[in-house]
Amino acid sequence: MQKIEQLKDVLDMIKFDKNGLVPVIVQDIRTNEILMLAYANRDALELTIKTGFAHFWSRERKKLWKKGEGSRNVQEVKEIKYDCDSDAILYRVIPHGPACHTGKMSCFHNVLVSAENYEAHSSSILEELFAIIEERKRKLPEGSYTASLFREGLKKIQRKVGEEALEVILASIDQKDKASIIYE
Repeated sequence: MQKIEQLKDVLDMIKFDKNGLVPVIVQDIRTNEILMLAYANRDALELTIKTGFAHFWSRERKKLWKKGEGSRNVQEVKEIKYDCDSDAILYRVIPHGPACHTGKMSCFHNVLVSAENYEAHSSSILEELFAIIEERKRKLPEGSYTASLFREGLKKIQRKVGEEALEVILASIDQKDKASIIYE
């Protein structure tokens, strides 16, 4: 992250509301998934820039907070953007765990209108899978097969990857549908 002094002119352009706040959209930089919406005052924005971790202003508790200070589900900020009107901020982050207090990766998990006929791109599915695997590696939850592989070490992981690669090859030889191959 850059130094605050280098960004002073840009920070002065940000249009904070009458309460000194600006909405902050948080987006996973790897998957482009929107994770959450929160608010920041200038201090929270400066702390985010200084530390490289997402900070916000709690409108309820009336204090600064670092995302993940209690849950350890921090958000490593890789890029900060502001919109064309300078009245909204975008943190592009690597999330280290779920963004939502419910335990879901995104706070935007409630569907108002569904995109029924939209087919997800396999690359976004793989990115989501990668994020889940990273989380399992970091937290090593009991009962998780993936976490057990990490506990057993590299040789076990290599064997498992070999098994799965063989299953993918066999699925493609058997001309299974795309979903079956991705599942393998």
